[in-house]
Order: sequence, then C-alpha cells, then structure tokens
Amino acid sequence: VQLRAFGGGLQQVGGSLRLSCATSGRTFSNYYVGWFRQAPGKEREFVAALTWIGGITHYEDSVKGRFTISRDNANNTFYLQMNSLKPEDTAVYYCASNGRIGLPRVPSEYEYWGQGTLVTVSS
Repeated sequence: VQLRAFGGGLQQVGGSLRLSCATSGRTFSNYYVGWFRQAPGKEREFVAALTWIGGITHYEDSVKGRFTISRDNANNTFYLQMNSLKPEDTAVYYCASNGRIGLPRVPSEYEYWGQGTLVTVSS
C-alpha cells in the first residue's frame, strides 16, 4: 500500500486548505484512515480519522467544527478539509492508513503512512 499526501501550503489565518491522500494497493477490509500532524519540536498528534467502511469519524478537540475528514471510495482517496485555520495548525500533516479499528488516535496502530505535506498558517 502506498499513500501520497498533497495539498499543503501557506495560508492566512481564517483561510482554508484541503489536503488529499491518494492511496494505491490497499486491502479491501474495514480500517481507519487518518490524518496526523507534527509541529516543530513536538510529537506527532492525532487530527482526524474515518472508517473506510461506514464513514465513522473522530476528531481531535481543537479541530472539531473546523476540519472535516472525508473519502472517495471510487478513487481510493481521502481528504482533510481545513477551515478557519489558526497559527497553531501549522505543522507537517501526514496521512495514514490501515489503522486498527478501536484505536483511531494512536499512530502506532496505523500500518501505512504518506510522506507528509507542510501547512503553514500566517498571522
């Protein structure tokens, strides 16, 4: 399975960005796909997750109401729509796949990772 994340960039406070994660070679079973982020000097943290079958979502508290995770089953791609961006959203964003059901927030439970895409929010 390969994941490719793209869509990051520079945005002003209050702006929006949409990240995409294109997947290939995935297995057809239920699991989480998710987004994590890592700011300079900080540990990787959970942002959002989605079950590939059923579409159940989970969000980190600071992004609830601003970020939306979604998927396109036909194209094996999932997304992170980020609205009302804040400076604290600045980080490298990673997409992940094959997360074990029941543990959406734990990075080690995801089997495959994309290369990361940088999001910078300027004030």
